[in-house]
Amino acid sequence: MPWTVAVKKRIVESEMCFNTATRNNRTGQSKCSTKIDSQTTIELYCPILPGLPDDVAKFCLALVPRSYIPVIGAVSKRWRSFIQSKEFITVRKEAGKVEEWIYVLTADAEGKGSHWEILDPSGGEERRTLPSMPGPVKAGFGVVVLHGKLLVMAGYSADVGTECVSADVYQYDSLLNSWTKLAEMNVTRFDFGCAEVNGVVYVVGGYGANGESLSSAEVYNPEKNEWTLIESLRRPRWGCFACSLEGKLFVMGGRSSFTIGHSKFVDVYSPERHSWLEMKNGCVMVTAHAVIGRRLFCLEWKNQRKLSVFDPTDNSWHKVEVPLTGSSAIGFCFGILDGKLLLFSMKKDFGYRTLVYDPEAERGSEWKTTSLEPSGLCLCSVTIKA
Repeated sequence: MPWTVAVKKRIVESEMCFNTATRNNRTGQSKCSTKIDSQTTIELYCPILPGLPDDVAKFCLALVPRSYIPVIGAVSKRWRSFIQSKEFITVRKEAGKVEEWIYVLTADAEGKGSHWEILDPSGGEERRTLPSMPGPVKAGFGVVVLHGKLLVMAGYSADVGTECVSADVYQYDSLLNSWTKLAEMNVTRFDFGCAEVNGVVYVVGGYGANGESLSSAEVYNPEKNEWTLIESLRRPRWGCFACSLEGKLFVMGGRSSFTIGHSKFVDVYSPERHSWLEMKNGCVMVTAHAVIGRRLFCLEWKNQRKLSVFDPTDNSWHKVEVPLTGSSAIGFCFGILDGKLLLFSMKKDFGYRTLVYDPEAERGSEWKTTSLEPSGLCLCSVTIKA
């Protein structure tokens, strides 16, 4: 491929520039720094790619296929910093090079030995496994995608029969293929709701360190790497899920201390008003959910053969029949690819092929199948565009 020769040449030139600047800086001979006053020193500009304006150089880096980005991220601090920035994703969008990859947490047939893997969107057989997440193996954690990065939050770990509830937050950078630890949440919790809304992350409810049900909620600001408590839910809520619709946080399902059985109430948080309101027409015992466009798709435990679809514009629900393929006992985990809903099997069934639902297709042609599937049991799935 022609781009590989050019990129390799630029990598060598950039490495030489970077290494020379670093060496000069250490010996005090650097022309890459200048005094502003007696207490302030700033680094003088060093080009991203020698011989090219930075805007052109950034565009060149954005053209690199996603699978090669972790390699070029190791060339220099300048390149790595650019790849980690939100600007990199913006430039890749402008260049038409954004790729969707599906990340699946999968386990063996006994539900053990879980690991994250990447599914090839083209339907190929190759699967890449993520590096192991730092910290102990946990359950009841929350998963959110924020600015092209995967956040795994809180949960509990079992240690010699005792449960240890966590407030830890780990971030996986899909472009650099590495994990880092972020600021801890204010409240330890598990089995809670979480979602990204308008560029920040919300967590709500769940169980606390002593198994108590929680009504507390907090928000994560990635610019400050900081969690802040916000107004609590009107009632404790656990086993629920959260999603972003119309720029608001919707919390559904699970149980509430104010209801008998599973709650049909929907808690809606407005970031603009910093307050909660309540709706009464939610869904209960939700086993899978996903947002595509302006609609929420759910599966309820009592009926795995019908999608419940919520439209927030008029707070209405309607049902969509799920075709019968494989065993009727199969449960599903949702995935999203190219604006379509994927139904991964939660148990091994050799007669099942992953169902694909296209909400924009003509009536009668909404359902198809694909060979895309995890290597084991699907525990959860997210899509990262980068």
